[in-house]
Amino acid sequence: MVSTYQRQALMGATGIELIIALYDGTIRFLYRAIQCIEENDTRGRRIAVGRALDILMYLQARLRPDLAQSTSESLSDFYAAMFTMSLEASHATSIEQFHEVIACIRSVRDAWTVAARNPDAGRVLPRELRTKEELFSAPPPSSITEQPASARWSA
Repeated sequence: MVSTYQRQALMGATGIELIIALYDGTIRFLYRAIQCIEENDTRGRRIAVGRALDILMYLQARLRPDLAQSTSESLSDFYAAMFTMSLEASHATSIEQFHEVIACIRSVRDAWTVAARNPDAGRVLPRELRTKEELFSAPPPSSITEQPASARWSA
């Protein structure tokens, strides 16, 4: 569960700081998967790996080739490789393979940390990782919760 302090810190974070936080979350879930292997907790391992994979997919989906195509392609390949390696480590219940994935992710995370120290990097990478189209597209209305406009507003 995210504390109020953590929530406030993330709300004021730059785009790079948010990416670093996502890498930290991935690493944390992979360590949790290792712990689950040690405890012989198959269900817990699957949940932890699933959450790590969710973050990797999110990071890959948020890549912006319109800002830097070659970097986006490299990161996309990296995320795909980490996804595959995580699945293989989980399938083999291999602590060593999980440590290899963690080392790779930590290496790229450290590169983002160095980039975060550069004041120009914050201007290149937008705080909002969604495209303008994603920001302004309204979610499809749900037929279950759809109400007349007058019923949705109250004073």
